[in-house]
Amino acid sequence: MKYLRQAFALLTILPLGPTDAPHPGDSGRAAIWFPLVGLIIGLLTAGGRWLLSRIFPPMAAAPLTLALWVILTGGLHLDGLADCCDGLLGSASSMRRLEIMADSRLGSFAGVGLVLFILAKFAAILSHAPFLAPYIFILSAVISRWLVLLAGKQPLARPDGMAADFASGLTTRTILISALLPLGLALLGGWRGMVAAGLSILVALIIFRFARSRIGGVTGDVFGLTIELTELVVLLTYAAR
Repeated sequence: MKYLRQAFALLTILPLGPTDAPHPGDSGRAAIWFPLVGLIIGLLTAGGRWLLSRIFPPMAAAPLTLALWVILTGGLHLDGLADCCDGLLGSASSMRRLEIMADSRLGSFAGVGLVLFILAKFAAILSHAPFLAPYIFILSAVISRWLVLLAGKQPLARPDGMAADFASGLTTRTILISALLPLGLALLGGWRGMVAAGLSILVALIIFRFARSRIGGVTGDVFGLTIELTELVVLLTYAAR
């Protein structure tokens, strides 16, 4: 239960009781539970959308559903996305990029990136058929959190920090065991579920390669970027005609 509580504490604001004082590498050891945490996030978001759609028209229910999704995660992954927009997209040296990403202030790239991302996610949520929405939310939340485990096996941009601690406790066995839930969900969705999973993996690999070319590896912010963009990939796959 220790690592399960830590997984929820790392990825959500959901209270599962007090967590033990973490030891080095515990975040990586807790990663085996990340897909399950994604499942709970997806279920709660789907339930929220169902309830909101009974009260409000679609144009109001969709942004409120998105707000619920952000609140459940404490906005942590959006913060990573914003930092990556500022640090990875601008013109600077690798060291300067890392300094920018560590700065809590938002730059122009972060502002534009956040607005475009939120608009895209809102539009995708609005376009989903109500009967498919629960599965889509669950698949996107589960597979995106499993892809963080793949990120943990990439070269590190910094020798310390969240990503380094995560990588130190992460094992290949954890990655393989935790892959069972996203794989099962993708298979459950038939050909479109497999396409959504394949595209999200492809986008994650592109993110890792881009981060290596810009800053020499991954950071905690790149983890957040990976979660947000791969969630969006799944949502857009099901929004496509």
